[in-house]
Amino acid sequence: MPLEIERKFLVNKGQWQKLAKSSGELYRQGYLLTDPQKTIRVRQTPDKGFLTIKGLSVGATRAEFEYEIPFSEAQELLDQFSVSELSKIRYKIIFDDKLWEVDEFLGENEGLIIAEIELQSEDEIFTIPDWLENEVTGEEKFYNSNLTLNPYKNWKS
Repeated sequence: MPLEIERKFLVNKGQWQKLAKSSGELYRQGYLLTDPQKTIRVRQTPDKGFLTIKGLSVGATRAEFEYEIPFSEAQELLDQFSVSELSKIRYKIIFDDKLWEVDEFLGENEGLIIAEIELQSEDEIFTIPDWLENEVTGEEKFYNSNLTLNPYKNWKS
């Protein structure tokens, strides 16, 4: 079974704005199923579509099945079957030979910026960039599927 091992961190907005980075890509993603045990997601990047099924997170690990699908089919699934949705700009940054994916959320989640790193094992050693703040791995309110149901704009500071 394919596994995703991922750790998430909040991004320091001031440091992030100063960071030299390439332009990001707009991602649109919607959920066909949002359940604590599993999610089924459709994602559109600027030129591709993906269908992703994720299992229950245990620590930083969960089952993940991801399949590329035609862009037009992703569009149809999002438009006709998605029960909740969000958009974000994704930046890919290499830091200390590791890929970090940084999401600047849009719409009702605007103001939230989260960085994630995929690892080979939960105990893998990596360097945390100085533009990151608190780790939020495992905090369910930061799951993208939950952000579609309880967006950042509704949180109390």
